[in-house]
Amino acid sequence: MTYRTRKMLSLVVLVVGLPVYIGLSLYVISLFDRPSIIVELIVYVGLGVLWALPFRGLFRGIGREDPNAPPENQS
Repeated sequence: MTYRTRKMLSLVVLVVGLPVYIGLSLYVISLFDRPSIIVELIVYVGLGVLWALPFRGLFRGIGREDPNAPPENQS
């Protein structure tokens, strides 16, 4: 996968996928009685880490310059 494709796909995951995941998580949690604040915090932190695990490879190196880009001429 090219750098540009990974960058665009990661943007789609963050802008579209993450809000959908948050909405689904809140909906599923709301189906149960509200637990204590500590348990609720642990669940939300766990879900926050869980969503990113499948996308580790996609997000790795996105903040760096394109490794396949031609070098710029410095005058």
